[in-house]
Amino acid sequence: MRLSLLALLARGPAHGYELKQALEKLLGAAYPQPNIGQVYVTLGRLEKAGLIEGEDIAQSSRPNKRTYQLTDAGREAVAAWFDEPTEEPRVRDEFFMKLAVAPGTGMADQVDLINKQRRHYLNAMRDLSKLSAAEDRDNRVAQLLVEGAMLHLQADLDWLERCQEELEQLEELE
Repeated sequence: MRLSLLALLARGPAHGYELKQALEKLLGAAYPQPNIGQVYVTLGRLEKAGLIEGEDIAQSSRPNKRTYQLTDAGREAVAAWFDEPTEEPRVRDEFFMKLAVAPGTGMADQVDLINKQRRHYLNAMRDLSKLSAAEDRDNRVAQLLVEGAMLHLQADLDWLERCQEELEQLEELE
């Protein structure tokens, strides 16, 4: 959340609740909604790190609100974030680790593990489809987020199919 908050502040000064609302509006319901407490904790850490600076704004009938803006260091951090490619492909995969170690334990069948994981992915796809149907059609960013998640799930399902085929071939050789 740290760098996404910095990027939103590149648009201009804002307070924590405005940033939370901006993330929710931009990403829609498919993305886990940020907790306002976490937003303010993150803003405090960013300020301590010198990436943003806060200013208290007096309000007549309410408590003061604190607005934040990027510092030069914060602007550099956002630029560096946009410049760098994101994470490498998943090599450390918890499911694959389960699949790899299961035979030696006698506690889990590999095909059962694949089937459970497949059901989990299919349920996740169904939930995303429902979410997509309910999502605001004008929010293309949220629609792309859901579409990307669906494509990742489809790739994971294809990979599970490949794993099962490989296991079946290994059994035939034994």
